Amino acid sequence: MPFDPARVQDAVRAAALAYPESHEDRPWDHPAFKVRKKAFVFMGEHDDKLSISLKLPESSEAALQLPWCKPTGYGLGRYGWVSVTIPAEDDLPIDALIEWIDESFRAVAPKTVVKKQLPPEEPPEAAVAALEALGT
Repeated sequence: MPFDPARVQDAVRAAALAYPESHEDRPWDHPAFKVRKKAFVFMGEHDDKLSISLKLPESSEAALQLPWCKPTGYGLGRYGWVSVTIPAEDDLPIDALIEWIDESFRAVAPKTVVKKQLPPEEPPEAAVAALEALGT
C-alpha cells in the first residue's frame, strides 16, 4: 500500500526517540537519531522516496537481499550500515523497520544503557506503537 513519506518520517522519529537517552540531531540538514553522541538512525526524503540508514550487524545480509536496500556509502557499509530507500508507491515494511531500529540502537548504544533501561530483545512499546500506527 502506498505511504506518505512525511508521515513515516514522523513515525520513525517517534520510534527512535522512544529509546532511552536518544535525541535528534541534524548534522547534514537531515534528521539523525543518536544515543548519547552515536547515531543509530539517519533519515531523509528525496524524490518521493523515504531514505533511512541503520547499523544492522546481525541482519544486514538478509536486508541487503531486498531490492531497496544497499550498503551505506562513505565506507559505512563494511561496518554493517544499510541504507533503505523505499519509493512511496511500495509497501512499507513496518515489521522490518521496528526490528531494524531496535537492532541499530542496541548495536550503537553503550551496553550499560541497553542492559539497565531496555528489556532483552524487545523494542520499547512506544516505538512499536508509533510504527504500527502506520498500518492503520
